[in-house]
Amino acid sequence: MNTGRRLLRWSAGIMLVLGAGHLSLLTVISRDDVAGWADRGLWAAVPLFPGEGGNLDNQVAFWAGPGSFAVPLVLLGCLVWHLAGRGVAVPAGIGWGLAAWCLVGGVLLVPSPYFAGTVAGALIIVADRRASRGPLRERAGDE
Repeated sequence: MNTGRRLLRWSAGIMLVLGAGHLSLLTVISRDDVAGWADRGLWAAVPLFPGEGGNLDNQVAFWAGPGSFAVPLVLLGCLVWHLAGRGVAVPAGIGWGLAAWCLVGGVLLVPSPYFAGTVAGALIIVADRRASRGPLRERAGDE
């Protein structure tokens, strides 16, 4: 496996661990609120405003879990993993956006694992730069 693919796989792994870890942590910390969504029926289980029958803890559980960055981060991690396996370079702009978003999030929420997302973004940038010097596929038949 060449270096560009390896970097993308590491980046994808970081994103998958961050996203899945965030959702797992939510289920441990807010299990009663999440279980309440099923008890009340899933339709509008999380009201938009506190005065509409919900409580703040319920809303925090939603925005910290399925409404957070975790689900899109897992999906992006899966996409990057898939593209790396096919030898397709991920554009550096994705890495820059991810790195900037995670850097701002890490600065605003200290201590936080957001900074690991900055590493994932940087790995995408480096992989793209290496890909611009040559294909991600090794010439000696890593197909």
